[in-house]
Amino acid sequence: MSNPHFVSGQWLEDHLNAPDVVIVDASWYLPNLNRNGRAEYDAGHIPGAVFFDIDKIADVASGLPHMLPSPQTFATEMGKLGIGDGARIVIYDGLGLFSAPRVWWTFRTMGARDVVILEGGAPRWKAENRPWTDEATVRRPASFTARLDHGAVASLGDMKTYLATGKAQVVDARPADRFKGDAPEPRPGLKAGHMPGAKNVPAGLVSADGALKPAAEIEAIFKNAGVDLEKPIVTSCGSGVTAAILALALESTGRSIKALYDGSWAEWGGRDDCDVAKG
Repeated sequence: MSNPHFVSGQWLEDHLNAPDVVIVDASWYLPNLNRNGRAEYDAGHIPGAVFFDIDKIADVASGLPHMLPSPQTFATEMGKLGIGDGARIVIYDGLGLFSAPRVWWTFRTMGARDVVILEGGAPRWKAENRPWTDEATVRRPASFTARLDHGAVASLGDMKTYLATGKAQVVDARPADRFKGDAPEPRPGLKAGHMPGAKNVPAGLVSADGALKPAAEIEAIFKNAGVDLEKPIVTSCGSGVTAAILALALESTGRSIKALYDGSWAEWGGRDDCDVAKG
């Protein structure tokens, strides 16, 4: 693979029984799709895969969807899944390239470095008639050392500062109609629109068929949206999932985001003290 953040289906099939490889099913879906990642995992998954539930491996007390858990909670949950220090973590999801980047970002933010994504995800894997099973995966408990990179996570206060000072560009990964305020949010109770001053790069623009587009195309997409790739970028979206797709896309061009806004629109759009723009 030319992109170091991905592995091919052939590579993963060749390494299904490698002792240092841990396969993670990170499937998660927007509420309006009426799909359940856990149920789909139980019905079938790549042999040896464990299921990463982003709604449960989270700060469930925050009142916001799938916020990052504490390092202690993350370490405990990874230990239960049998993911330990030194593992090569391969992540995939049921849509091809949707929620896997969020879990990729989560692992990296918690200190893991050998983390990659299966290009094409479950759809391509199944289309290529590779191994698939409904057998439960049992891994031995492991020890995972979590080291949270606090700077990689933007808070509400950080976002207000960035927007007021321009010290970082805010790039929203939601579809254009939601960004403009022309379409309702999939979560009830949220205002429609976007953060004043934010740019819009819909996450769906940077990928095709479960793979990222070439780096030059990704750069052009960001530039066409008015984003200066040489200045700091903070990504946001509806609830912190597709913002990670933009983080992954920028990494593929040799750049890194300054931070990801974990609360995203689920937080900003639900508060009376946050200004909202439309159009």
